Amino acid sequence: MIPTKEDIVKVVLFKTSRSGGKGGQNVNKVSSKVELILNIHSAPFLNEDEKELLNERLAHRLDQEGNLHIVSQEDRSQLMNKERTIIKLIALLKSALHIQKNRKPTKIPKSVIRKRLADKQITAAKKENRRRPQFD
Repeated sequence: MIPTKEDIVKVVLFKTSRSGGKGGQNVNKVSSKVELILNIHSAPFLNEDEKELLNERLAHRLDQEGNLHIVSQEDRSQLMNKERTIIKLIALLKSALHIQKNRKPTKIPKSVIRKRLADKQITAAKKENRRRPQFD
């Protein structure tokens, strides 16, 4: 189950720092870069199976303690960057927890096979009629 923004805000830790990029003097004064840190093992909105699946699928994004880090510094506003990190986290959880259905192979209908063979016979007959007659 995908958590809501309110559930996420209760559990995660936000770190702020100065961001690079556009903003003029504002960049030097305001800490607008936001880093969201979620410890997957202590998240109450995930059950044990989901935690196991996230550990497996997001192993390359976790640190040694099992924390997931998401950073946003696109906007000049710290509040907007906080919102973006939460949205990124929800999207990441959705994609990581999505289980793909198994494909059921289907048989080719007999009518389709018969039509293909009939078409092949028609083409073969056309090509046979184009040949020079052979005299024995």
